[in-house]
Amino acid sequence: MAKLCNLLVLVSLMAVLKWAQAEQSWANRVVGEKETVTNLQFYFHDTFTGNNPSAIVVVSLNSTKQNPATFGSIVMADDPLTVTPDPNSKLVGRAQGLYGSAGQTELSLIMDISLIFTDGFYNGSSLSISGINPASNPVREIPIVGGTGIFRMARGFAIARTYSFNLTSNDAVVGYNVTIFSS
Repeated sequence: MAKLCNLLVLVSLMAVLKWAQAEQSWANRVVGEKETVTNLQFYFHDTFTGNNPSAIVVVSLNSTKQNPATFGSIVMADDPLTVTPDPNSKLVGRAQGLYGSAGQTELSLIMDISLIFTDGFYNGSSLSISGINPASNPVREIPIVGGTGIFRMARGFAIARTYSFNLTSNDAVVGYNVTIFSS
């Protein structure tokens, strides 16, 4: 009887995974015996310009008013997360929180951001990023320190790569590949 129950649970999990994978071309989820590993790929659109900016400088010194990347500035963000670098591609969530310029000699951001997912299987779940983002590096690793919903008790990391950056406006598109471990 126990073997039959285990078999039914395994078949049910496989069916749910098949459904989740069909729904999520931007996500991959593997349920293991003790731990689930989820890989997500999306683009973060940080926009300071236009009629509806997604990021604004909320704290600045006289020296940082023109450039939010200057040491000491703090930015509040509500950035869209999309499947491709095109801002009109499918929306999968929002990045809400704040980041500040913490580097005196290089562009280094201290981030406290919640990645709030609004699509399919992950709808209503979130991940918390908290740590340093050495944004002047082409590839950087940022810690995932927790989550909610399906990502409760999550830990992991995000690999960020700048896709585009406008020096005049500070608008940026950043690709994120996120690996999450949860129980």
